[in-house]
Amino acid sequence: MINPYKIEGPALISFSGGRTSGFMLHNIIQAHGGKLPDDIHVVFANTGKEAPETLDFVNDIAKKWDINIHWLELYFGDERPIYRTKEVTYETASRNGEPFEALLDHRKYLPNPVTRFCTSELKIKVMYRFMRKIKGYKEWFNVIGLRHDEPRRVASAMKQYEAWTNITPMNDAKHTVKDVSEFWKKQNFDLNLTNANGKTPAGNCDLCFLKGMDTTLSILRERPEMADWWIKQEQKFGEHQGATFRKDRPGYIKLVDISKSQQELFNDDDQMTCFCHD
Repeated sequence: MINPYKIEGPALISFSGGRTSGFMLHNIIQAHGGKLPDDIHVVFANTGKEAPETLDFVNDIAKKWDINIHWLELYFGDERPIYRTKEVTYETASRNGEPFEALLDHRKYLPNPVTRFCTSELKIKVMYRFMRKIKGYKEWFNVIGLRHDEPRRVASAMKQYEAWTNITPMNDAKHTVKDVSEFWKKQNFDLNLTNANGKTPAGNCDLCFLKGMDTTLSILRERPEMADWWIKQEQKFGEHQGATFRKDRPGYIKLVDISKSQQELFNDDDQMTCFCHD
């Protein structure tokens, strides 16, 4: 029987810094006898808005599993091409939203559920430039941590792109959120963010506008200071069309007020998915 985790290179392993992609990465390493081939690259694209615990987790995995993880960030050059990718480290990685804010300042408007250019520019294209411009590959496999119990997300990922082909070894291996949870219970370290039935509410960008209302309010009750950066962006672009990240619910300054009340009037029916994953 073919092991779905025995992937062929050249390949890019998209590591989000979450438990699911960490589980996938461990299985890929084991499938290759404990050491990845030189043409398989593990990449973490940092937006500057990931929780500090996520950055610690990425660093812990690199050290404990003796694996090289490329930390990437978007930056802007003075000459064309304007959009560029740079490698950083755990020590030098942005922690105050700098790449994200630079993107918004360049675009001069906010992303929204329809125009999600943050995902495209801060994640997808950053990794594309790493493989094409820095490593010099013309084609490669893009390895995504989508589980067997996420059929819709798996289906949406099964597209053929110009330079890469997405593959989902966790889906092929029929691994689910239960497998992920059981794995991390047995490890001597873990992501230090709440695990809510296999999901990490504060994972990825801390207050991403695609997160559901309940999730956002729950985070704000615990860490209201997280809203400061998002409020700043909405206020900065208040005179433009993208005055708030979402038109179907209040802006972040109002969400902070709502989070302070005892009433829970909302649910996560408005939660949306994007390329970012657990």
